[in-house]
Amino acid sequence: HLELETPEHVVLDYEIAGVGSRTLAALADWLIVLAMLIVAVLAIGLLRGGAPWLVVIDIVILYGVVWGYFTLFEGLRNGQTPGKRWLGIRVIRDTGHGIGIAEAAARNLLLPVDLFGMIGIILIAVHPRARRLGDLVAGTVVVRDRPFVRQVSAIAPATPLAEAPAAGQGTPSLTDQEFLLLSGFIERSPTLPPPVRDRFAASLAARFAERNPLRPGDDLLFVTTLYREEEARRGGRFGARGPGPAGRTSSGAVAARLVARKSARWAEFQVIADRVSAGGLDVLAARELPDFAARYREVAADLARARTYHADSMVLTQLERLVAAGHSALYRIERHTWRRIGAFISAECPAAIVASWRYVLLAFLVFTLPGLAGYELLRQHPDLAAEVIPDNMLDRAEAGAARQAHGQGYVMTLPSQRPIVAASIITNNIGVAFTCFAWGIVFGVGSLIAVGFNGLILGAISGYFANMGLLGYLWTFVAGHGVLELFSIWVAGAAGLMLGRAIIAPGELPRRDALVLAGRTAMRMIAAVVVMLICAGTIEGFISSGTSSLAVRLCITAGTTMLLVAYLFNGARHLGVRTATPGVYARDSARRPLGRE
Repeated sequence: HLELETPEHVVLDYEIAGVGSRTLAALADWLIVLAMLIVAVLAIGLLRGGAPWLVVIDIVILYGVVWGYFTLFEGLRNGQTPGKRWLGIRVIRDTGHGIGIAEAAARNLLLPVDLFGMIGIILIAVHPRARRLGDLVAGTVVVRDRPFVRQVSAIAPATPLAEAPAAGQGTPSLTDQEFLLLSGFIERSPTLPPPVRDRFAASLAARFAERNPLRPGDDLLFVTTLYREEEARRGGRFGARGPGPAGRTSSGAVAARLVARKSARWAEFQVIADRVSAGGLDVLAARELPDFAARYREVAADLARARTYHADSMVLTQLERLVAAGHSALYRIERHTWRRIGAFISAECPAAIVASWRYVLLAFLVFTLPGLAGYELLRQHPDLAAEVIPDNMLDRAEAGAARQAHGQGYVMTLPSQRPIVAASIITNNIGVAFTCFAWGIVFGVGSLIAVGFNGLILGAISGYFANMGLLGYLWTFVAGHGVLELFSIWVAGAAGLMLGRAIIAPGELPRRDALVLAGRTAMRMIAAVVVMLICAGTIEGFISSGTSSLAVRLCITAGTTMLLVAYLFNGARHLGVRTATPGVYARDSARRPLGRE
């Protein structure tokens, strides 16, 4: 269990979802993903000879299914994918708030690592809060989301007992122990096998038969009706005067009166909470906001009273869900408006890069030094090309001289195919960047290897092309998009290195908090990487793969470089306003409610 105290000093008790429910939910989701992938692949095959933009859309959908299914569902649907909704579980922040796109992206970008060697399942099984690596980085937990369903009406229709007082009139006729016994049976009856349920009903009917001689012949109907009328009595004006010592008010009677009097108010708040859960506070009119806040405080107080007087578990579950919904809506961190998204992309993301410049510099060196070594290695030992360089690059180098002699560039595609090429390049590069970032969770070593390997291969390829007199031929192609693409690799690697640093040397913070704060900064950096790679892929698909002259490509290189500098400068201007810097995150972390297992 995870217990969180709200600002109203009410403790919310969340039950942590375990390996079984999470595995079943994941299997259901992956079956849906597989079906969507099959449809997308078939659509690509059918559209291959048709309009290129339709193929582009299908490629984007295919990529979105692979990387965006879990992120979008969890970020936009209150922490639930279809599989999680089916299993009755939900992702929340460890502060009790609902998650947003940033948290959903952070936990799901780590999926490749969690799935490697079943690391995620092992962590879920052994961690006190069943958190996999993605949950540790995002600061999230997966909890059970049990719906509140009143079971009485599912057993039998209400039929008044003979000579019984009208609902809500008279004093209770059962002791608290008898009423709790009936309540427990009514609550669990729908889940019992019919023979077992009938046997219990007959036993209870025999126990109360002497006090109700004109009872119905059906035992289950009799027990159900007796419970309903006793519940109505306890909710009436004489509900506290049950059997027992005179002048004493039983806790069961008080709890029953609370339920009877407040059920209508809770139902009204449930309707409003469902609206807010689906669309946020923006769905409420200005006059409804104070009322929603007041109702939330009222329900929070009712939950405290219900716990004090030991209300039945179904009532407590309902109230906990209502308080959790109100708490998540009223105390959420940010609003996802278009203006907010624009500020996030234009200011916060580059600010995170500027604030993490040391990690970016380290990634640059890790990329460049192996690149220079690879270049020199192939210049000095050309015979190693077959062992180091991919076969397709060897073939391109062999054909390079002939293509250059005929005035052709490194890659030249037909205008009708360039949108498809651009889409394929963008999706591939973003996937590589995500992987480079995700493996940083392995103490930063994964990102170091990924960045260094990319640098080594690029250097070796450049050295091989230089041996064949084709270095200018190669880099003429790279010139237009290279600045953004290479810088994106360094930033993605830097984001992964931040995760590794938080694990190895968390500083003054607990390692758990340091990892979450590093993850928040890293997600802003990765968002900037996505934007830059979209621009780079578009240039590569439409300009670099076309017939543009070297002068045009150099002008594009200069333009992208100036835009990148301006982008980072704008981020630097906002470092002290609202950024992903560690200082701001430390203050944000200090405001979080404390949780305990």
